[in-house]
Amino acid sequence: MSFALLLGRKREEVQKVSWEVESKMFAIKRIAEIVVYNLFTTFNFWNIIKLSTNMAMDIKSFILKKLARREEIKVSDIVEETGFSRAYINRFFQQLRAEGKIILIGKANQARYRLAEKNAVDNGRMSILSAHRILQNKTLSEDVALEDMKRETGIFLNLPKNISSILDYAFTEMLNNAIEHSKSKKIEVYLKRSESDINFKIIDWGVGIFRNIMQKKKLSNELEAIQDLIKGKQTTAPKVHTGEGIFFTSKAADVLIIHGSNKKLIFDNLLNDIFIKDARTIVGTRVFFTINLKSNRNLSSIFKAYSGNGFEFSKTKVVVKLFKIGVDYISRSQARRLISGLDKFKNIVLDFKGVDTIGQAFVDEIFRVWQRRYPNIKIEYLKANENVKFMIKHVLSEK
Repeated sequence: MSFALLLGRKREEVQKVSWEVESKMFAIKRIAEIVVYNLFTTFNFWNIIKLSTNMAMDIKSFILKKLARREEIKVSDIVEETGFSRAYINRFFQQLRAEGKIILIGKANQARYRLAEKNAVDNGRMSILSAHRILQNKTLSEDVALEDMKRETGIFLNLPKNISSILDYAFTEMLNNAIEHSKSKKIEVYLKRSESDINFKIIDWGVGIFRNIMQKKKLSNELEAIQDLIKGKQTTAPKVHTGEGIFFTSKAADVLIIHGSNKKLIFDNLLNDIFIKDARTIVGTRVFFTINLKSNRNLSSIFKAYSGNGFEFSKTKVVVKLFKIGVDYISRSQARRLISGLDKFKNIVLDFKGVDTIGQAFVDEIFRVWQRRYPNIKIEYLKANENVKFMIKHVLSEK
């Protein structure tokens, strides 16, 4: 074998070994790169977690420090100072609420946060003296709706005890009527407090209160339905309602207005009178209630005034003049409509204010025929003029 050939083979062997070494070195280097990359990535991952945790703690701490220096803040205040998105910052506010460290005052664009300290909460709520809610009438509870507005506003703060009791009763009774009778899918509620009074309005888009009474009791028109309603203790759902709610609410209010169809029934206790007015036709029912903050009206006194010796509701007042002003009451059918359903009561007071005259048949049907049927019910009358008194006394003298 020539020297040149031998030398060529040796070079091939050396080159082969060199390639193998280089290949192994490349593999080792690559493995080292992967290990370092993985180590760095793992380190970075845990760093990110640590950084995120610290950031969350920092933002929550930042919010609390801001609230310690300021009475209240909005989410937008923190968004502006940190540059983070509203959704991201809002998450920390919700966490602090869940931890009981801050409380939310107001809703929507009025929403702001305060430290969860009683004085701070009360001060924040005192500035919110009105509320508007659109409630879905599905598993809706009147007491829950009221408590939500008490918690989120200052409308009920520092009220005289008698006013607070009247509002609790009137609001829950009127809202419950809308919930259970209207068949409306939604109910709108307004509450407002001024320096002198508090009022609320409840609106539904249901069947309408007067039309509902008219249909359920097979009355001929809505005026008869209004007459039936004024009697008190009347209800279209006797299994679940006593019918006392509207009656007692009408006695507790300064003014209670019930608007249904094209009529407004107005109970005005400041004038000590009741009115019926024509109004624009609406769908559903609108109830408006107002009471002066200095009113001395008392709910327990109202209950007692219209109850017997026990605690049951037993007295009602029927205002005859309301139904058709200027029309004389002369027939037995008018009398029967007037006293329909009043056998549930122990005392009946007929107010003849504004009634010019009444017929013998009308008086006879009430004071003789009906009274003979229900001898244990006491019928009284007041504000009768000479003509009315004469006819009543004439019929009573012949009993």
